[in-house]
Amino acid sequence: MDVEKVVKLMIEYFGNDVKRINHALKVHGFAKNIARMEGLKGEVMLVLEVAAVLHDIGIKESERKYGSSAGNYQELEGPKVALELLEGLDLPEGFRDRVAYLIGNHHSYDKIDGIDFQILVEADFLVNIFEDSMWESQVESIKKKYFFTKTGTDYLCMLYEV
Repeated sequence: MDVEKVVKLMIEYFGNDVKRINHALKVHGFAKNIARMEGLKGEVMLVLEVAAVLHDIGIKESERKYGSSAGNYQELEGPKVALELLEGLDLPEGFRDRVAYLIGNHHSYDKIDGIDFQILVEADFLVNIFEDSMWESQVESIKKKYFFTKTGTDYLCMLYEV
């Protein structure tokens, strides 16, 4: 299975929502790079990449159903949408379940249970800090609470001078 197929599915799903597509691609880029630098390989790497591409896939349904793009609604709606998108792909046993778990919990930091999840959270923060114009004090707090990989922490410090 090629991640490029998932990228294409995500772009088709979001259509002309370039902001959301760009966000997903940036998070995927950081996640893939952090993962490689941290030594991830094989299925764990592939799960992370797919989850990174699709991590906010529930946002359209969240806005349609609840009038909100809040993280809790994305977590509710994202797994179902992701599973539908991945349905026609030949994926190993348990793969879809892990991707759905990551998507369904990517704003629930107390549920981080593996390096794939940790890297997804760090990559999403690296992009969100810029996109949401966070203050230095917010970035410092995020660093202390949520950054644990050497690569992710290095990137955070280089990008945001914390």
